[in-house]
Parts: sequence; C-alpha cells; structure tokens
Amino acid sequence: MNFHVLTLFPEMIGSVMRESITGRGIQEGLLTLDTVNIRDFAFNKHQKVDDYPYGGGAGMLMQAEPVFLAWKSIAEKLGHPVRTIYLSPQGETFSQSMAKELAKEEDLIFLCGHYEGIDERVLEEIVTDQVSIGDYVLTGGELPAMVMMDTISRLVPGVLGNEDSPETESFSESLLEYPQYSRPAVWHDRPVPEVLLSGHHANVDLWRRQQSIERTVRKRPDLLKNADLTGKEWEYVRKLKKELKEEETQHENI
Repeated sequence: MNFHVLTLFPEMIGSVMRESITGRGIQEGLLTLDTVNIRDFAFNKHQKVDDYPYGGGAGMLMQAEPVFLAWKSIAEKLGHPVRTIYLSPQGETFSQSMAKELAKEEDLIFLCGHYEGIDERVLEEIVTDQVSIGDYVLTGGELPAMVMMDTISRLVPGVLGNEDSPETESFSESLLEYPQYSRPAVWHDRPVPEVLLSGHHANVDLWRRQQSIERTVRKRPDLLKNADLTGKEWEYVRKLKKELKEEETQHENI
C-alpha cells in the first residue's frame, strides 16, 4: 500500500505514521508514505497558498492551482488513475467496511485541507472520494488522514504480523470485540474468567462470541443490523435486550 498525502504540514504526518505498527510496516516495505508540501507549488516567495473567498466570509481559502499542481506531481509520476480522498465533514462517514475497500488499492492520495477549506473547482477536478471521520470540525485534514491510514494499514497483509488479528477486532463482523485479559490471573481481587483458564478452545471461542454479542447489544446495538448471526445467536440477542430493558426499568423505579 502506497500512501500519498497532500498537506501543508508534512512533518506532522511523518512524525506519527513512522511510529509503532505503521512505522514498522514502512520499514518492512509493506507500506510507503509520500508527503507532498502544497506550499512547494505556490507562485510567490512567501509560499502563500490561501486567499480571501469571493463573496466575502470569515477566514481564508486554499487556492486551486497549488493544490492541483501538488496533486498532478503525484498523478503523473504514478501514471495511472488513483483514488483521491478529500478529508471533509461533508463526506461519507469512514467505517471499517470502507477501510477494507480502500485497502485493496495499490495507491491512495489524501488531500488535507486547511483554513476554511479548498477552492471548489479543484475538488471537482481531482477528488474521487470525500470522507469524514465524524460529525465535528477539525482545524485541518491531517488528523483524519492519519486515522484513515492507520486503519487501512492494519488490513494490509503482513503489517500486523498476525493475519487473524484484523478479523477478531471490533467492527470486523459488525460486532464489538470481546474483553481480553493477561497475567496475573487475579488483579485487585478481580479474577480472569474461569473459562479462559480452562484450556478448552471450543468453550473459549463460544464465550468470546457471546461476549462480543453482549457488548454490542449494550454499547452499540445499531451495529446489529449488519451482523451475521445464527438463529440461536439472534435468540440470545433478544434475551439480552429483554434483560437490558428490565434493568432500565429497575433503575427508573429506584
């Protein structure tokens, strides 16, 4: 996977992405990171890339031409169509399923806006996807780009080291991940669940599956509509929902 990031703050991207798991992926050649400073394509000695918006309004707007030339420098080098993602609160909300789709690409270009945004004309010309990481506004697209790259990187074969790991994490099956425990067996008078010490793998797998379902019912029931559950598991969901409703009723009566 080759990441290309158009940004005003290339050091910010590099300092984060070259650490931890993504950093190891880059060192091992499983990922590449190419940051392009949009200021390098400005036509003035101060490398100014913003101007006042037509029609007035608060703040400054990134100009079309420096953004276009920065993008073109990558597109021409690659020589094939590349998905260009503009990080915007107006875009489709990022999800694990979107990450899986994007992880199939050979190259991805991320366009990080700043100030009050980017001239609409260049967005119309180069952007293939607008993506949001949530319903809030940040000062720039760098943090959302890094969130997306981190998530996508974990799905690139070899990056995590354990090929089973992405399939057992939260959202992989529209279920939250089960709770996990490590040594010691008892900590602050809290023991590890007995089933995890039993050595019975089938029972452990069943317990983990039930815990994932229970956590999803309690914390993110909206995910269940896309969950692939058996008939028996749906019965378990209905049982949990009934118990949860009874708990809520008890709290209201206290």
